[in-house]
Amino acid sequence: MAILFSFIFCVFFVASSLFAVDVQQQVPLIKDGDVDLIYELKKAEIIPTVIDTFIPLATLNITWSNATAHYGNTVNPSLTQSVPNVMLLGSDSEPFISSKHPQVVVALTDPDAPSRDNPEWSEICHWVVTALPNKAADGTVEMRFPDGVEEVMEYKPPGPPPETGKHRYVFVAMVARNGTMDELHLKKPADRQHWGYENEREGLRGWMGEMGLEVIAANFIYEQNDEQ
Repeated sequence: MAILFSFIFCVFFVASSLFAVDVQQQVPLIKDGDVDLIYELKKAEIIPTVIDTFIPLATLNITWSNATAHYGNTVNPSLTQSVPNVMLLGSDSEPFISSKHPQVVVALTDPDAPSRDNPEWSEICHWVVTALPNKAADGTVEMRFPDGVEEVMEYKPPGPPPETGKHRYVFVAMVARNGTMDELHLKKPADRQHWGYENEREGLRGWMGEMGLEVIAANFIYEQNDEQ
């Protein structure tokens, strides 16, 4: 399967630590253009069902050849069968800047399996990828799969079953909670169903906590089977 995955980051290194860029010092990106991210996540009940409230520090752009994730838009499942392009942007649509968190993890989860009214299989892990950028000569970093990008859990395209209504497919970008500069050693989820945990609605939050990660950005789409 052709992988069309890409991350774009920009890392600035300067001589004096006085001017060093720190992700924690960035202005929180509460709104993406006209979109209030936290409001949309709460409206869709992604907060608190899937993740807890967080301070957005970046914009997570997710695109396929003929579709784009835009905070709760509805996409036909036929358009998301290939691995998406992923771009992480900071404020003002510039590449995400981080000297403290060089490694980013992106995950895709479905909290509505087999349906939102009957989530006994949820959450379903659809994808986990991570990237550790390498500094380019000009100080910027652009990463394209497979260079510098590792699939922790292979991409499983969204596939909502017939007569199960709309599913929320949630993309989340995460970094190490303790701010380590060391490479992260991530454990592959034990299973797709419940992310390998035991109970209904368990998944991303548990895995993220176990891996010592915190959320910095999110996006989501709705999909449903044509047979309703």
